[in-house]
Amino acid sequence: MANVFAVLAFLSVGLAVVFSMMIVGQVSKRGVKINYVLLRLYIIKYIDQYKQLTRKETGKAGPLYYPCVVSYILALVFAILFLILR
Repeated sequence: MANVFAVLAFLSVGLAVVFSMMIVGQVSKRGVKINYVLLRLYIIKYIDQYKQLTRKETGKAGPLYYPCVVSYILALVFAILFLILR
């Protein structure tokens, strides 16, 4: 059973990375300079900028924001469940 949670955690991390890169692309299209060297440190900043930019444009957070945040949260939950059941 613990292995199922490990697989789900890795799957959630993979989805989080995909959504994060899509968000970085969208933020870059909107004129924000991206620091690719320190991308791991700045990813939360870029996700927040995406939320702010899309709220200014449409009045609500963009379509990539919530799936990205949820996938990070699910990865954390599945990893904790894996550690507990291991």
